[in-house]
This record gives sequence, C-alpha cells and structure tokens, in this order.
Amino acid sequence: MRLFKVKGTGEFSEFKEQAFKIGHTEETLEAWLEQNSESIVEDGALLIIGRQVTTNLGCSIDLLALDREGNTAIVELKRGKTPRETVAQALEYASWVETLEYSELEQILRDYLNDENYNLSEYHKAYFELKETEGVSFNKDQRIVIVGYEISQPIRETAIFLRKKGLRTTCIEFNYFKTELKEQLMSVEIVVGKEPIKKGPIKTESRPTTTKDKILADLDENALPIFRAVFNFAEKNKLPLRWGSVGFSLSAVVDDTFVPFIMGFPKSSAFSQMIYTNRHTVIKKIEKGEELFESFKNELIETGLFEKAGNDLKYVIREKPSKEQIENLLRLFFGFAEKIKENGLTA
Repeated sequence: MRLFKVKGTGEFSEFKEQAFKIGHTEETLEAWLEQNSESIVEDGALLIIGRQVTTNLGCSIDLLALDREGNTAIVELKRGKTPRETVAQALEYASWVETLEYSELEQILRDYLNDENYNLSEYHKAYFELKETEGVSFNKDQRIVIVGYEISQPIRETAIFLRKKGLRTTCIEFNYFKTELKEQLMSVEIVVGKEPIKKGPIKTESRPTTTKDKILADLDENALPIFRAVFNFAEKNKLPLRWGSVGFSLSAVVDDTFVPFIMGFPKSSAFSQMIYTNRHTVIKKIEKGEELFESFKNELIETGLFEKAGNDLKYVIREKPSKEQIENLLRLFFGFAEKIKENGLTA
C-alpha cells in the first residue's frame, strides 16, 4: 500500500513505508492493539481479558479476548511475515481455551486487571453496553485472529479453509509508516475474514435479573443505609435504575439514551458489597467524557470512601457511612448526572 499526504498546492508527498520489526518488538504491537481493540476484527470490538496468557503446555497467548456474544478470541501477533507454523500454534491455543470454564476466564480477567473484585459477566455487559435482556453464554465458540506485517499465502489459504469448516479465522495485515515529522501511521487491512463462514444454530443462555428487594435483602447493616438512600435518590430525581443479573446500574438520560455511571453489587456477588464507577460508558457516549469522568473521579477520591480499581473507582462498604457522607455522595452523583446531560452525547 502507498500512502500520500496532499500538500496545499495539490501535490502528493509520499510517506515511506518502513519495516515495523526494525526498532519495534511484538510487545509494542501487543500494546497498540490492546489500546485499540475495536480495530482488530471485522465485526465489532473485542474485549481484551488477558495478555501473555500461559497455556497448559507452557506457551503464551499474545492476547485473549471476548467478542460481544461471549465467544473467546485468540489473537496471535507477528511483527514480520507470518511463518507456516502460525496457524498450528493458534489452533493449539484454541484447543486449550475451549476447555476453560467461566470461573477460569473470570480469573484471567482479574489477573489481567490486577483486581480480584471484577465480575466477568458485568464487565462484559458494561463494555459492550448490552441490554438487561441480552443473554450471553461465555466460551460457546472460539475464534482465531492472526495479525502480521505480511500474511503469507499458505496462512491465507489455511485460514480460508478453516472458515469454510466453521472456525472463524481472521487474518489482518498492517503497514507501518513514519512521516518527516516523526509521526507514526499504520494502515490495517483484513485479508481473510470477509468470506462466508459455515454457521450452526446459535444458542444463548440468559441469566435472570435481580430486583431491588433481592439486593436489599443481600446487604449487611453497613451497606443497607447507603443502598436504600441511592434507590430513593434515583426515584426522587428520576434517574433510571437498571437491574442486572446480580447488581444494578444508576444512569443519567441524554436524548433518550441511558448513560450508566455507577454500578452497585450486594454481598453474594463477586464484587462483595460495593459501589463501582463506570468510566467506559461515560467516555464512550459523552462529549469530553474522559475529562468529565476524571473530575468526578477526583471528587469521589476526596470523600475518602473510594479507592482505585484499574481506571475506575470502587467503594467497598466495610463500615457504616455517616448521614453526612451519604448526603455528600448523593450530591456528587446528582452533580455528575447533570454534567453528563449538559455535555451531551458524542457526535
């Protein structure tokens, strides 16, 4: 691929393609794709849940991910030309991933995020903005994604064969450029992945949703006052509460669009009686959402109740909060909901 800059005079200035492997490691490519997972496959974003995941044979999967339907995706990266054994390696990884139970996938996510409190189902639901009625059955199917500077012809032909047999296999080539001003450019092309694929019947399992009464019954004396206050506050200020399989989310509404910014979970959940922020949805849906969330995050930290949980915050309710602490927290929630409305949705 040739890439040009159009000058003010209308003349073309060609960017010179460079070999990515000169001056870059595969870890660099891993990090780039990790930060831009929506650009990896042809049919939507991937949720990265693990990096350099060790298999039962002692080998490591570059990136392990989930798609919107909960299928696992093995992402194999090559900074140069893909050798013939790449597909065999990916199939070996897929055969191991197929054996993983939900709890094992959840532990991989927790290790990746360095936080034992994450719930895979809720994290997946928040990332893909799934409706409460959308059921997901995790790891019912596996898919393979091969990313390389040059996808060799044998790899392409084998990948097409696998797709015909029903195993979703995607091959992606990338080209790397540097401008005269040292800007880095990358082009990405799906070279295998748009062909028809053999499909069987799609089966999903839906987990029943919880209720306000079930959550209140699953709290101790420390958490009960603040959860009750949040529920009453939401009703009074017409902020929607939505019930998941184990917890709830508190949303602001902008132009009939729900923007959940707080999630809460009872004792029996994997989150073990706590309140979480929902950074991902805010920065994705709201204009200047990242800046807005950072301000909210700082305000919550100042309360002394919240602690860091990756890019989000969590409030583990170990002691009964005072009336003043609850009122201050609700004031911050209300103020943030108003700012979300004022900023509006992204264009």
